[in-house]
This record gives sequence, structure tokens and C-alpha cells, in this order.
Amino acid sequence: MEIHQSTVILLLLLCVSSYTHAQPAHTMRRYQNFLNHHRGPYVNVEMCTSEIRHRKITDSAGYCKPVNSFIRAPDHLITAVCRGGTRLYYNLFRSGTPFDVVTCRLKSGQTHPDCEYDRGRLSIGNIVLGCEHGLPVHYES
Repeated sequence: MEIHQSTVILLLLLCVSSYTHAQPAHTMRRYQNFLNHHRGPYVNVEMCTSEIRHRKITDSAGYCKPVNSFIRAPDHLITAVCRGGTRLYYNLFRSGTPFDVVTCRLKSGQTHPDCEYDRGRLSIGNIVLGCEHGLPVHYES
């Protein structure tokens, strides 16, 4: 019996989908917020202001974030840190492989949409994530 590659891919997608859908609502909200704030597979150093405005990224009080970092990787590689990274504390994990990260620093403004950011800085290194129920919910800068 031959298993086609498309069948294997479909089964993997179903497993990942069922894993994330089985998470508590609070964890899923935090995970979605994390993705909005920190996942940026195509974000480059020239895109800080436009990307942060487009995503309406602010701090918890609604002010411009002084610093925001975008991890240049797809969801599954970022999420894998929570399952296969080195545990630093009970919910903090460090990646075993380096990631490209674009870090944006606030230049001017206090509230959205007036936040202006300097040109980002690209760095490559291991990342540290706060995880909840196997999903990233916090980026530790």
C-alpha cells in the first residue's frame, strides 16, 4: 500500500489544527495576540512603522510600544520552540536553533496611529518564548 505525500500532509495539518482548537479560549487569545505582535515571516527592517500601524500593535495600556520584535519564521517553527526548546523556567523556553528577528524601536508618537519607528535592526540568534499549553504567548526580549 502506497501513501501519497498529499495524504501525509493532510494528516499533519489535521493534527496541528485539532491541537490548537483544543486549547482553552484564554490561551488561544494570547496565542493570536502573540502572532499579531511577533510573527513576521516577511517583515524587513524598512517595514517597522507600516507593519506596526497595520497590525494596530500597542502596549497593554494602548500606547505605542517602545520596542517590538518580529520573528521571521512561520507559525509551526515558532510554536516548535515551546515543545522542543530548552526549558529555562517552568514556562520559558529557548530555541535550539537561531531565528532572524527584526527589532523596531519607537522614534516618536504616543498613541496609535501616530507611532513612528526607526529603521529596524535585523539580528540572528536563539529566541526565548513564554509558552502556555504548548503555544507561544510571550516574546522575551
